[in-house]
Amino acid sequence: MISLDDILDEVRAHNPGADFELIRNAYAFAVHAHAGQVRRSGNSYITHLLEVSLILARFKMDTDVVASGLLHDVIEDTEITLDTVRTEFGDSVATLVDSVTKIGRIAFNTREERQAESFRKMLLAMARDLRVIIIKLADRLHNMRTLEFLPEPDQQQIARETQEIYAPLANRLGISSLKGELEDLSFRYLEPDAYQGLMEKISVQKAERETYIEDIRCIIKAKLDAQEIVGDVSGRSKHLYSIHKKMQRQNIEFDQVQDLSAFRIIVGSVRDCYAALGIIHAAWRPVPGRFKDFIAMPKANLYQSLHTTVIGPYGERMEVQIRTEEMHRIAEEGIAAHWKYKEAGQSVIAGPDASHFRWLRQMLEWQQEVKDSHEFLDVVRVELFPEEVYVFTPNGDVQELPKGSTPVDFAFSVHSDIGFHCVGAKVNGRMVPLKTQLNNGDRVEVLTSDKQKPSKDWLTFVKSSKARNRIRQWVKAEQRERSIELGKSLLEKDLRKHGFSLNRIIAGKILKPTLDELGFTRLDDLLANLGYGKISVGQIINRLIPKELLKETPASPGKLTRVLEKIRRKPSGAIKVQGVDDVLVRFAKCCNPLPGDEIVGFVTRGQWVAVHTADCPHLLEIDPARQVDVEWDVDKTATRSVTIRVICADRKGMLATLSAAISEAEANILSASVHLSSVGDAINLFEIEVSNLKHLNQVTNCLRRLKGVHKVERLQQ
Repeated sequence: MISLDDILDEVRAHNPGADFELIRNAYAFAVHAHAGQVRRSGNSYITHLLEVSLILARFKMDTDVVASGLLHDVIEDTEITLDTVRTEFGDSVATLVDSVTKIGRIAFNTREERQAESFRKMLLAMARDLRVIIIKLADRLHNMRTLEFLPEPDQQQIARETQEIYAPLANRLGISSLKGELEDLSFRYLEPDAYQGLMEKISVQKAERETYIEDIRCIIKAKLDAQEIVGDVSGRSKHLYSIHKKMQRQNIEFDQVQDLSAFRIIVGSVRDCYAALGIIHAAWRPVPGRFKDFIAMPKANLYQSLHTTVIGPYGERMEVQIRTEEMHRIAEEGIAAHWKYKEAGQSVIAGPDASHFRWLRQMLEWQQEVKDSHEFLDVVRVELFPEEVYVFTPNGDVQELPKGSTPVDFAFSVHSDIGFHCVGAKVNGRMVPLKTQLNNGDRVEVLTSDKQKPSKDWLTFVKSSKARNRIRQWVKAEQRERSIELGKSLLEKDLRKHGFSLNRIIAGKILKPTLDELGFTRLDDLLANLGYGKISVGQIINRLIPKELLKETPASPGKLTRVLEKIRRKPSGAIKVQGVDDVLVRFAKCCNPLPGDEIVGFVTRGQWVAVHTADCPHLLEIDPARQVDVEWDVDKTATRSVTIRVICADRKGMLATLSAAISEAEANILSASVHLSSVGDAINLFEIEVSNLKHLNQVTNCLRRLKGVHKVERLQQ
C-alpha cells in the first residue's frame, strides 16, 4: 500500500520547492472526512485517494492538482461542503474539486444520453481548466485497476464507457501511457475470453520474446555507437488490446502477427533522429508505406516521432520509433508534460499552445450547437478516433483532416464560407469529383461560386465533424425556411376562409396568447411546426379566432374530403383518420411508424392515406395541402413489424442468446440475418413484431443488458 511519503517523494523529484504543506493538509483533511468509509475491495477509502494523487504526481502535476486528487470525492461522498474546501484550501483547489464532482453527478434515462451529457460536462470543465480532466482520468485509471470487485453488469458498463470515451480522450490529450493501460483494462472486462486467451499465448513466448527484444536492442545500439550517435535504445511488447485489434482488422491468428514488439530510439536532437533513421534503413529493408514522419507533421495531440517498420535480422517485421528526449516526454505524458501553469487556473487553450487544441475548441462549439445525444456522440467519436491525413493548401500550409476526407472536408477546414460555396476542386493540379478521398501530401485547391449552396448529398461522403455539422446546420435552416413559407401559406389560406388575414392577426393582441398556449415564443416557430406537419391549421384557428367570429365553412365538401370519401375501404385497425371510418391506411416504409410515435397522414396519388412519423425527413417532399389528421386508436391493438440492428461480439451461442432475449420480451421474430463487420463484430438484423413503441423499447433494453452487446438500434429506410 502506498503512503503519503510516496506522493511527497514523487513531487519532490520534479519540484523541490513545492508547497508540501498543502498536500499534507489535504491528506489529513481527506482521512478525517472519509473516516470509516471502505471500498468494495474492503480497503479503506483513503487508499483510492492516495493512488489517484500518486498518479497525478507521476504526471508532474502542480501541488493544487495533487491536493485535489486527495480531495476529489469529499463533496460527493461526505458531508463536507464546497465552501469548507474553499476556506481550507483556496479557490484553485475548490474549483478543481467542484468541477470533478459535477462531471460525475448526473443521471439519464439512456446510455447514449448519459454518455453525451457527461462528455458535454467534461468539455466545459476542460475549457475552464484542463487540469480537471487529468484528475478525472487518474480517478478512472485507478477505478479500472480495481474493477474486479464490482458486479459484472457494472464492470461491463464502466469498461465500455472507458473504452469509448476515456481511453480515446487520453489519446487525444497525448497521454499514451494512460491510454494503453485503459484500453487493456477495458479489453479484460469487455472480452474476457479473448483477453485470457491472448495472455496465455503471450506468456508461453515470454522468455523467448524477452531474449529477442534484448538481442535486437543490442544490435541497434551497436549500429548507433558505430556512427557516434548517442542514444538510448529500448524494446517492449505491444499492448494486448493493440494486438487484438490488429488480429481482428487483418483477420489473422496470433501466430501470424509478426510485429509483436516495438523498439524506441531516443536521441539528443532532431538531426540525430533522421541520422538514426538512415542507419536503420541502411541495415534492414523498410516495409513500403509504413514510414511516418510525425516530426515534420506532428499529430494534433502534440505527438512527434519518426515511425518505420523494417524486415529485421531474423526475417520478422519490427517497428522502430525514433524521437528526442523532449518528444518522448510529451509522447508519454501528453498535455501533462506540456504544462504552462505559472499562474493558478491558466488554461492551455488560451495560452501559447492554443493551436494544438483547435479540436477541443471545435468540440466546445459543437456541444452548444448539437442538442441530440446520438448526433453529439457521432461528433465525439469522429474527433476522439482521428486517423489523420495531411494535405497542403496552394500556399503550402498543412491541413490535418480525418482519414477518408474529401475536398469538401478540406474546404470547410479552411473556412466555412469556402465550404458553403465549393463547386469543384483540383488535387495535384487535376480536376476531381468532390467526393474524391484525399491522400497524404495531396495539394488541394478549392473552386468556389457565390451561387453555390451546400448539397444534402455531401453528408453521404464527408468525414470531418466540422463539415458534417456545418452542412447539417445549413440543411436544417433551409428546411426551416421552406417550412415557414409552407406554414404561412396554409395559415393564410384558412384565415381567408373566415374573413381574416395574417397581418390582421399580427396587428391584434390575440397572437401572443395563442403562441403561449401552443408552447411557442415566436410566430416563425409556430409556422415552421405547421409546415413540418407537427401541428394542424385547425389547432391554430380555434385559438386565434373566437368561435362567435368564425364564419361558417362551405357546406359542400372540399377536394380532400371528396378524395377521402372515394377511398373508404378496409381501415387500418390501429389508426383513426379525421373521425372517418373505412379508409385504406398504409404505413410509410421510409419511417415505419409504431404505436406511440407522433404521426402525420397524407392522401397519396394512389388515393389511400400514408402514415408517417412526425419527424420523417420525407414530409418536406409532400404537398402539405394533402395532409390529414391521424391518430392511434388506443381502443384497438395491432402488432407492427420493425427491424432492429444488434452489433455484438462474435462468439459461440450469441445468436441464440439474442433470440432468447427477444422472446422473453414477448416479441415475435419474423426473420433474422447475421454477418461480420470489418472489425470482427457480429451484425444481427432482426425483423420483429411489437405492439407499440413502449414494447420495442422493452425489447431493445433487454438486448442492451446482454454481455457482449455493443449497440442496439431501430432501423428506418
